Amino acid sequence: MADSCCGAGAGKTALNDPRWRRVLWIALLLNAAMFVVEFGAGVSAQSRSLQADALDFLGDAANYAISLGVAGMALTWRARAALIKGISILAFGLWVLGSAIWAFIIGTTPEPLAMGVIGTLALVVNVAVALMLYRYRSGDANMRSVWICSRNDAIGNIAVLFAALGVLGTGSALPDLIVAALMATLGIVGGCQILRQALAELRGERLSASA
Repeated sequence: MADSCCGAGAGKTALNDPRWRRVLWIALLLNAAMFVVEFGAGVSAQSRSLQADALDFLGDAANYAISLGVAGMALTWRARAALIKGISILAFGLWVLGSAIWAFIIGTTPEPLAMGVIGTLALVVNVAVALMLYRYRSGDANMRSVWICSRNDAIGNIAVLFAALGVLGTGSALPDLIVAALMATLGIVGGCQILRQALAELRGERLSASA
């Protein structure tokens, strides 16, 4: 998931590279747009795996926004931004997991064609972002982590496509729900990790200020 593999902080060298910043802005806009598109399509098609996959785009967009907006600021502001990110990802993860459980109980079946189309679009976007970031794969830790993160996100897109095939072949919602539950759980775990680190950093800053 985006929240567990992409660091929020960017090194000063990376941030001072105008080409790197331009790529991050493009990646931010693409990921934010795809979060809205995929989550909306997931709700419309009743696909919980699409909704869960949208969490990757939310996490990536938040990472890019934090890197571009607050990476050069004090630790307190970076921790606050990460706190907001962690809460958002955790909330969406819990919502998707609860939605998957509810869908299992009432027996709704998602629309496999919509899953396939949107899943393919998500894969194309992630591959495009990964290609844009490819030239920076050997840069500093932040540059490399962002590229690896975008590359790994494609795995989630492929999982959604397999879920769509599973729904199409079986007429059952179970493939969709299994993928959704796994991805939502990863999002919840990642959100909790972000919250713990952000809160620890905020506590550390308060202790330093009072010392």
